[in-house]
Amino acid sequence: MKHIAWIASGAAAVLVAAGAITYAVADGDDSATKVPAADSADAGFARDMAVHHQQAVEMSYIVRDRTDDEDVRRLAYDIAQTQANQRGMMIGWLDMWELPKVSSDAPMTWMGMGDMASGKDGSLMPGMATNTELEKLGKLSGKEAEIFYLQLMTDHHKGGIHMAQGCVSKCTVGVEKKLAQGMVNGQESEIQLMTGMLKDRGATPR
Repeated sequence: MKHIAWIASGAAAVLVAAGAITYAVADGDDSATKVPAADSADAGFARDMAVHHQQAVEMSYIVRDRTDDEDVRRLAYDIAQTQANQRGMMIGWLDMWELPKVSSDAPMTWMGMGDMASGKDGSLMPGMATNTELEKLGKLSGKEAEIFYLQLMTDHHKGGIHMAQGCVSKCTVGVEKKLAQGMVNGQESEIQLMTGMLKDRGATPR
């Protein structure tokens, strides 16, 4: 049953990505049909951001089970849904480009920053929470869980924005550059929202 779910998920990702590229082609974006190289910024960003997004989804579902606060639960749901959909698009592009979803290169190599990610305690890229932090989040509840989640997600967004800006600068596939710019805009807005939510709880970003 689990195997069938993975197949369905992969098929959905390809369909979503194909729809995005079809739309881009209709909009006059010829770069959408070009296949980037395995070591390109386009492929590197898609691989790395898919991993980065997966952790945001994980953290968001953790906090939804740790608090009854509707504002935090709504934000967590929105982040989880948005980043799961974007992750599906990026994995779908890698499938259509027939490129590997994993690389022997260190994360961020496509940005010339492969030496930045130590991978210490599970934190593979800028902004990612460590395994210890994820475990802590899963043990907190109520206001403490809300504050820690908002702090972790603020850090996560800052790292994600840095990576997305790298794609805007270095990627060549137009539809992917547009997605990356959308990530920058959306996550900057959410950082402002989370800063306000932290203030309401007597806390600040880390």
